[in-house]
Amino acid sequence: MSNSILDTFENPNVGREYEVNFDIPEFTCLCPLTGQPDFAHFYITYIPDKLCIELKSLKLYFFSFRDKSGFHEAITNQVLNDLISKIDPIYMQITGEFFVRGGISTTVVVEHNK
Repeated sequence: MSNSILDTFENPNVGREYEVNFDIPEFTCLCPLTGQPDFAHFYITYIPDKLCIELKSLKLYFFSFRDKSGFHEAITNQVLNDLISKIDPIYMQITGEFFVRGGISTTVVVEHNK
């Protein structure tokens, strides 16, 4: 994915640490082995530094995965890497809860600390 879809805006409270939480319950990508759809619920928590993520662009960014394949671990880490490269937050945690497939669900949690 390209993080060029992501738009930002200036943090309105630089110097104050506060937490921003996003809940993305309708994530879809493709299994790299079967090509079948994988579904997940993503949670993002971050403490902004100078920039924040704009919501509509975040929605479009997550929609852009629908026709892309990747392992759960790779996709979750890619989301973290893309967001870090865009806003350089003080702290960020991404949780990807992938739905059951073959009797197993997967949860991937990745973090960044500045």
